[in-house]
Formats: sequence, structure tokens, C-alpha cells
Amino acid sequence: MNSTPTMKLKDIERRAHKFSKPFRVTDGKGFRLDDYDPEDTLHLGDEDKPRAKEALAIGVDALAELQDMLYAQDRWSVLLIFQAMDAAGKDGAIKHVMSGVNPQGCQVFSFKAPTSEDLDHDFLWRCMRCLPERGRIGIFNRSYYEETLVVRVHPELLEHQRLPPALVTRRIWDERFQDIRCVERYLARNGVAICKFFLHVSRKEQKKRFLERVEKPEKNWKFSSADVRERGFWKEYHDAYEDVIRETATPHAPWYVVPADNKWFTRVVVAAAVIETLTRLDLHYPKVGKDKLKQLAAARQSLLKEK
Repeated sequence: MNSTPTMKLKDIERRAHKFSKPFRVTDGKGFRLDDYDPEDTLHLGDEDKPRAKEALAIGVDALAELQDMLYAQDRWSVLLIFQAMDAAGKDGAIKHVMSGVNPQGCQVFSFKAPTSEDLDHDFLWRCMRCLPERGRIGIFNRSYYEETLVVRVHPELLEHQRLPPALVTRRIWDERFQDIRCVERYLARNGVAICKFFLHVSRKEQKKRFLERVEKPEKNWKFSSADVRERGFWKEYHDAYEDVIRETATPHAPWYVVPADNKWFTRVVVAAAVIETLTRLDLHYPKVGKDKLKQLAAARQSLLKEK
């Protein structure tokens, strides 16, 4: 693991703030998804790609050091939630941004269609049982937010959830938003730092990436006809995501609406947001007491005496 000197972390945090702040939403009142451009790169062009990649590399090193302190301190845990339309680049962002993190301190969970066991529980159950332990970073590739997205776009899925009919009312989505807000507030009060990402890809760019999956043999495995069918519900998903962010963006569980048409920029913004989240936790290595220092000194002397 490459090490980034701790004294440089403040400087890295300042740089990270410049990339993350424009896309952070902490109060959903009046939020409009159309106010965010999927092609935005903060005026950086293709000629800036090498500097962006260098910045990402520095960010990855900084994340490695911060994650090491998070693990050693064993007080906080961090939950990163990734949501997006298909082909927005969630997997790539997670892979590149977290590439320097010690796997021992990071847990990744991908949530697909719920199983029969999942459907026998409340809608939060399968995600709550995967929450990160103290000292670790947990990553949700999709999450409980699917229950206010794909289930809202396809309300017939509610029939499979075996809810008492009297509870499936016109207010069910508002009630689920309320439940999510309460759970995230509870987690924040118990030492879970939450950072949520919506990778905002344009319809045009999604089409381009779908065609690449069809036309390039090395990408055929990524293609799913179901993804193309879901594309037909673009407006419904747009409106659902807008409501999700509007209803659940808070200071303790902010959303980052990350432009996703340029993958190199997406990864820089995600790294910046994670760095900023970690640096706010006042992480540090545990201080060693006098007894421990004596033990260390004795161990050093013993080792030096060995031939």
C-alpha cells in the first residue's frame, strides 16, 4: 500500500472539497435532477485527463491511509451507497476508487432482485444485515433505495412482497421515505457515516454504452435484454430518482449527484466525496499508553539481541 503522509491529508481534503461540493445535496427541498448535467466536468477537458488520473491516484493513496486509520481506531464505520441507471459505471467507479483499500477493511454487497427469503422480511432487512462493522467501509451496489425506485416504476412488484393489503396505500412511497430517513438518522447517531451516490448518466450516453456491449465481443457478457427494456421507462426512473433525492438528502446522509457521462471525471468526484467523508471523522491511530511503550521497548531490546 502506498502511503500518503498524514500532513498532506489536509491539502488533499481541500482539493477533494472542490470536486465534491458542487454535486453534494444535503437538503432536498426544491431539488431538480435537470439542474445537474451528466456531461459536467467542472470545465475540465480531454487535455485535463492526465491530471485527473493523477489526482485519482493521489486520492486512492489518501483513501488507503484514511481506511487504515479507520480500521485501527475502530470507532466509526462508513457506508457508501451507489445507485444509478444501467451502464452508468457503478462497478467501474467502485473498482477504481477503492483499488488501494485493504480488502480486510472493506465489504462490498451487490443487491439484485430479492430472493424468497428477502421477501419474507421487511424491505430494509436484507441491507441492514450487511451493514459494515466498526472500523470498516461497507459498499452497497444498489440498496434499499431500489424499493422506492424499481418497485415504484413497477408497482406490480409490491404483490410479491406479501404485505397486508391494508398497508399498501397511496402513501406507501412517502412512508418508505420516512422509514429510510429514520433509519439513516439512527445509523448516523450510532457511528455510521453515510455517503450516497447517484451516478447521473444521460440517455444518449447509456445508448452508446449499450451498443458497445452488443457490438464488442469482449463486452457481450455485460449485455442484458432486461436493461434495454428498462430503458423504455426512462422518464419514470428520472422522476423516481428525483423524488428519492428530494426526500432523503440530509446533512448526515447526503446524496452526491455525480455526472457519469465521462467515467474519468465520475471516479475523481466519487473519490473526492469519500475522502471528504472520512476526513470529517477526525481519524487517528490509537495512542499507546506507558505500559505499552515499556512493552515495545522491551521487545525491541530482545529483538536487537538476537543473532
